[in-house]
Amino acid sequence: MAEKTLFQKIADREIPADIVYEDDQCIAFRDINPQAPTHLLIVPRRPIPTLDDITEEDAPLIGHLFVVARRLAAQEGIAGGYRTVFNCGAAAGQSVFHLHLHLLGGRPMQWPPG
Repeated sequence: MAEKTLFQKIADREIPADIVYEDDQCIAFRDINPQAPTHLLIVPRRPIPTLDDITEEDAPLIGHLFVVARRLAAQEGIAGGYRTVFNCGAAAGQSVFHLHLHLLGGRPMQWPPG
């Protein structure tokens, strides 16, 4: 059995986190190194290492992550002005290899982001 990812350990309550949402498909919590006043991570419960590893069968799950992002943006008071980001691989800044959607808001976002 592969070692659990940090995010699996958070979902299993083995590591504490500031959890703001959870359901049977995903969990969302505040990033410990926020890059905006609101910075949440929305993580599927099923470990998928990177965006490159998703399959056609994952489409409903990925869609669900975005529905949760919209709901959390409203809950956090940032609806109408937020960014969602998937980083894919170390070269893109992914540091935990368990797919996760960043929800960032509460300040003006610049473009290009990198």
